[in-house]
Amino acid sequence: MVYKTNLTKRIFATLIDYGIYLLFFITYISLFGTANLEGGKTVNGFLALPLFIIWFVYFILIEFFNGATLGHHCLDLKVVTLKGMNIEFTQALKRHLLDPIDILFYGIPAIIAIKNSEKHQRLGDMWAKTIVVDTKDLKNINQSIEVKEN
Repeated sequence: MVYKTNLTKRIFATLIDYGIYLLFFITYISLFGTANLEGGKTVNGFLALPLFIIWFVYFILIEFFNGATLGHHCLDLKVVTLKGMNIEFTQALKRHLLDPIDILFYGIPAIIAIKNSEKHQRLGDMWAKTIVVDTKDLKNINQSIEVKEN
């Protein structure tokens, strides 16, 4: 099976996804935050919970149910198992628990991992045993798997 990096699409999809989340994050804090000593706003305690809930719903649940977040869907990308099947909940969770490491330093760790790993996976994908594919290529992957199984 031939794996593609889809690097440019993946970068833009991630920018879209985290741009959407950041827009919500900033709006929420500006509406519900209280003034802090640095001149900004802060949410604490129970008021901070929606920030986590929205992150969880947007990145974990939507990816689990649809195979892609909005940004990835817009760019025809889908997250699948190494066998080209739909991912499980734990795989979606594992992928995104490592987002802080993958995205750290402008995404350089993710880019290095994608460019240098055999299956072009970022660290979260390696841990979750998933790959990100172009949906146009997904048919070819599934046909390749079917041929190998027969």
